Amino acid sequence: MTHTTTCRPLVAGLLILGGTLVAIAADPPAAPKGDQWEVVSQMGMDGLPMPMPPQKVVVCAPKEWKEPPGGADERRKCKVSDFKLAGPKATWKVHCDGPPAMDGDGEITRSGPDAFTGAIKFTSTEAAMTVKLTGKRLGDCDLK
Repeated sequence: MTHTTTCRPLVAGLLILGGTLVAIAADPPAAPKGDQWEVVSQMGMDGLPMPMPPQKVVVCAPKEWKEPPGGADERRKCKVSDFKLAGPKATWKVHCDGPPAMDGDGEITRSGPDAFTGAIKFTSTEAAMTVKLTGKRLGDCDLK
């Protein structure tokens, strides 16, 4: 038996093992985990006898907030700015292109890791309104 004959099974095994390692290394990394929040908003306007019905959305937000959960509103073209987090309290400004165009100031206070309450006060050329917010953490989610 020659040296070449005994090495072939070893080389073949290393090539198969090497291919397996490359396949394992090529798997995409797992998506980072965020917090899934159920956010309920209820709008009230000056001059309306009763508030509008509450709206509920479920959003996935980073565990460390850089904006309020569910802060972006693509429909009204809202953008959040000046977001600040100090202890359990978050504050921010928001501008919505509309219609109608609106500016607002928001504030949320976390009552522990799984809940928050707050409001956004909006003004526009047409009216002033307040959107009350409540949030309940539902669990983990995969950030996109």
